[in-house]
Amino acid sequence: MLTTTNSTARTLAYLLRSHGVQHVVVSPGSRNAPLLIAIASCPEIQTTVVIDERSAAFMALGISDTTQQPTALICTSGTALLNYAPAIAEAYYRKTPLIVISADRPTEWIDQDDSQTLHQYEALANFVKQSYDIPAHNSESNVWYANRIINDAIITATTGRKAPVHINIRISEPLGHMAEHPGEKIRKINIFEPTPTIDPQAINRLSMDIVAPAKVMVIAGFHHPDKMLNMALNKLASQSNIIVLTETISNLHGNNFVDCIDTTLAAMSQDDKNELRPDIVITLGGALVSRHIKQYLRSHQPQRHWHVGLSNTTIDCFKSLTERIDIEPEVFFTALSDNLATNSDNLSSDYSSRWIRFREKGTSILQSHCDKAQWSDLKAFATLLPMIPHNWNVQYSNGTPIRYSQLFGDKRFHRCSCNRGVSGIDGSTSTAIGASLAYSETTLLISGDMSASYDIGALTNHSVTHLFKIIVICNGGGEIFRFIESTRNLDILDKYFCVAPHLPLEDIANGYGYAYFEANNENELRDVFPTFRDENQRPAILAIKTPSEISANTLYEFFNNHTS
Repeated sequence: MLTTTNSTARTLAYLLRSHGVQHVVVSPGSRNAPLLIAIASCPEIQTTVVIDERSAAFMALGISDTTQQPTALICTSGTALLNYAPAIAEAYYRKTPLIVISADRPTEWIDQDDSQTLHQYEALANFVKQSYDIPAHNSESNVWYANRIINDAIITATTGRKAPVHINIRISEPLGHMAEHPGEKIRKINIFEPTPTIDPQAINRLSMDIVAPAKVMVIAGFHHPDKMLNMALNKLASQSNIIVLTETISNLHGNNFVDCIDTTLAAMSQDDKNELRPDIVITLGGALVSRHIKQYLRSHQPQRHWHVGLSNTTIDCFKSLTERIDIEPEVFFTALSDNLATNSDNLSSDYSSRWIRFREKGTSILQSHCDKAQWSDLKAFATLLPMIPHNWNVQYSNGTPIRYSQLFGDKRFHRCSCNRGVSGIDGSTSTAIGASLAYSETTLLISGDMSASYDIGALTNHSVTHLFKIIVICNGGGEIFRFIESTRNLDILDKYFCVAPHLPLEDIANGYGYAYFEANNENELRDVFPTFRDENQRPAILAIKTPSEISANTLYEFFNNHTS
């Protein structure tokens, strides 16, 4: 079998495969030719070719987030690597293991006015767990060094607090030379991690801290689906003094959970909020979408705040952190719930039931508000969400789509995701397309029109299948700026913030081979959605067109005129 004559490239391909990397997203180039040749000679690795490196990196993020497995990225030299930065930053804060591999010129050619040369080593240093640089020379010591470095990089990305790593590989001419595979023995370094445990005495002490009359609130930010964690949190939620709050992208489900945080808080008076201030807050998962719960807990600070999860820093979002518990949440909460159920005689409390009553009250108020509302974003989401099949994976863009979904609570889709690590709008479509490549059933992206326009090039990718669908909320762009207090009353709102994108979706759909659907009111949405849902020959776009000012005012009125 023919492969590259570059030994470092052969080592890379072998070790990616040996360490379980099943998917590599590559972009064309010349300096990275040996790397692409080596990968192409490994039929066990699935490759996706994406011309735009920014889109490629977000697609890799979507694949890794969905599979919970490492995905590799390969780009050529020059600015190609810098285009990875937004997605790598998102992956870093999502704790997603990406193996970033950049081809580079030999060191002596940097800053010498040669084409496609810049300082690539550590260019992503702020957003990766570790940066590595492999020299271009092919000596015996460098072969050993490259092997050690690549082994270390993959192990680093996939153990402990998972995160991206960057391997910068300097490559000399010739680039495209091939020969029969030499059949050399390439060393793989294995790592054996200890089974995570928590000290029984510590878990017993912590369990005693959260029995009644203590008022305990558990809050879950974004998280991948986890049956073990879900079971443990349901056990905790059965305690009368413990309430569990989840977000749409927590992917945690329970009848006793408050799964619509903002809707619930909107139903409370200030006195209610004062009375329901928790004594102890326990957080897990990533950054919270809900600014309302963050504002509430910053103004009604708990006596203690425990944060659970592997982290490289101290996370003190509510300015009240007292315990940092560095262990995977499923391990901690399983031990905590088992200990609480076994060893404590918990006193009766009405703390959980009061939160549940406000959840029901808030849901009732929201439904009444939606029933009376004019056609708007809120009305569109109220109509749309119940129609989405439960076996679909649902991706949300940032801005209003993820926030609207939060209002309506847990719809128990197969999985919900959003780029909430750093909350950018730049790669939502690419991330969703990547996720669709890793899921055997339908993946739906619900996007705002600004976010869709930002990443419209992702739709050109030839890997997209009929299992990918996108709904674009066409509300004139930047709807969130019409709602938030800091911008909604500015004279320059329409010129500088709510910038309606030029987004001819029907023409785009026709040009890129997508089926196109459109809805301009509730009845049209109900009529067209089944056909959109059942389209199985091509990927599909559904444009839902809503009036911008009415949409913003409808949401504003819910939060400002419907509180107790």
